[in-house]
Amino acid sequence: MFTIERLQHNGFNKILLADDVSQSGVEIVPGCGAMLHAFTVQNEKHTINFIDSHLNKDEFDENAETSGFKGLKLSPFPCRIPNAEYRFNGHRYHFNNSLLEGSAMHGLLYRQPFRLVQEQATENFAAISLLHEYRGSDAGYPFPYDCIVDYRLEKENTLSVTTTVKNTGASPLPIADGWHPYFTFGSKVDDLELQFQSQEVMEFINLIPSGRILPYATFSSFARIGETALDNSFVLDFSKSQPMCILREPATGWQLEIRPDKSYPYLQIYIPPHRRSIAIENLSAPPDSFNNGIGLIVLPAGADTRFFTQYAVKNKTGGF
Repeated sequence: MFTIERLQHNGFNKILLADDVSQSGVEIVPGCGAMLHAFTVQNEKHTINFIDSHLNKDEFDENAETSGFKGLKLSPFPCRIPNAEYRFNGHRYHFNNSLLEGSAMHGLLYRQPFRLVQEQATENFAAISLLHEYRGSDAGYPFPYDCIVDYRLEKENTLSVTTTVKNTGASPLPIADGWHPYFTFGSKVDDLELQFQSQEVMEFINLIPSGRILPYATFSSFARIGETALDNSFVLDFSKSQPMCILREPATGWQLEIRPDKSYPYLQIYIPPHRRSIAIENLSAPPDSFNNGIGLIVLPAGADTRFFTQYAVKNKTGGF
């Protein structure tokens, strides 16, 4: 049986989706950018949380950006836009807020409240729908739209996340989408193994795509992360079978599988300096898509578009 519970803890108002049989659970914080706060599974008598998130609401309020946008919705664009400006349909736009070295970062919704509009718990799943109605308040993005995030916890420790964007304005709008979860197995990522279905990396100049695609096969089969430094966008190969990405810990047998559909053709991977977690980000477009047009969706008035990814936690008992 699946259940839905509301919790107040460390200043956060959370919604818990729980599988009462397997004891797995997902915590979401609607008021903080629809944040994925925890994904826990039961291991004998211990509970393991595979999400690196904010300790409390005060820490989120002070450090949401500087700690890496942990677990947050990236909309209406992911990653960075240099100088916080772009051109669309013959007009130049400049965002009100800029962050790192004057760039706009990770959209406009990552601190915004979402409200619960639907929930359902059955024998097979627990699901909620969260809505933020953006009204065009930032001069850099005067395009109103609805952002709906659906979280659905199913059997076998499987979490599906669907984002739907609907253009509620009278003119077309540019849109890209992404997520920014950080995953952890409780210690440094160096001893973890990584594999993803790509042999292509986007060449970056100052973390912005140059337009060139380069070969990259380091993690086309399982390899230890070791001291590898990553802050890159990889082009997923959907001719290969799912999952598109696997992160695993050979010593314990735990592994995380990531299964996006073709709405998220890019995989951004970032290892922060502390190396205690790794951001594996499903993106519909790489950095600066509002300027370079790579992966950018132009959504007509009244139209909607959908983005989907799925996470599953498994245990291969006895290691690999």
